[in-house]
Amino acid sequence: MVKSILFWILSILIMIALAAYQRMTGPTYPKSGSVVVGNEKIKYTLPRSWTNTSDARIEIETSNKNLKGILVYRRHPSFDDWTSKPMEYASEKLVAVIPRQPAAGKIMYKIVLQDEKGKEYNLTDEPVIIRFKGDVPPFVLIPHIFFMFFSMVFGVRTFIEAVFVRKNVFKLALWTLILLFIGGGIFGPLVQHYAFGVFWSGWPFGHDLTDNKTLISLIFWIIALIQLKKNPANYKWAIISSIVMVVVYLIPHSVLGSEIDYRKVG
Repeated sequence: MVKSILFWILSILIMIALAAYQRMTGPTYPKSGSVVVGNEKIKYTLPRSWTNTSDARIEIETSNKNLKGILVYRRHPSFDDWTSKPMEYASEKLVAVIPRQPAAGKIMYKIVLQDEKGKEYNLTDEPVIIRFKGDVPPFVLIPHIFFMFFSMVFGVRTFIEAVFVRKNVFKLALWTLILLFIGGGIFGPLVQHYAFGVFWSGWPFGHDLTDNKTLISLIFWIIALIQLKKNPANYKWAIISSIVMVVVYLIPHSVLGSEIDYRKVG
């Protein structure tokens, strides 16, 4: 009993670590850093995802009223020329807004700071890309996150069971598949629909890596269950499916996600 509890705790901790890693390495996680202008160290957090119900607000905190900021942006990918506009200073912040885009529309932008002597400082080495999305209601988003995270818990727990215990592998694998199907096969497409206007943009209709990761995991867990049904002592596929699930979770979330190609739509 104690060993089982420890295994569950370990599975939850691994899930939390994987979830944190995936979020922090994904292309929608805010871009943070700092730059020294004169005697002031200016820290920044630049958004890379925004709900398209409003313009994206860019804020740079600074106590220097004489510091100027310029927002430079264009649609991405596109053949647009760069647009520049000055940032306004208010409440110890330089503020500018990026015009909102349709769901899956992206804007590439950069911030240039200019001190009293006219010296310019690029806030980031490379332009930042922000993607706009539709508003996903909590009754869709929360179950999606819950079932996806706990499918990972059960997936890791299945791996531990298959390697060390070898008693309840089929039952744990079945629960993994059920949770993954609900989270990724039912609520996943609903999230996609609300956020980007499509239910599925993975294979064979597109190259969305998030959808494809879900599909790959589902296929492997189905194979594992079929093999375990034939031979309950055949733990190999359960172990393989668990490893595949962890590997796909290590791929940052939203990589190769839905986007509007402004080169084609104008």
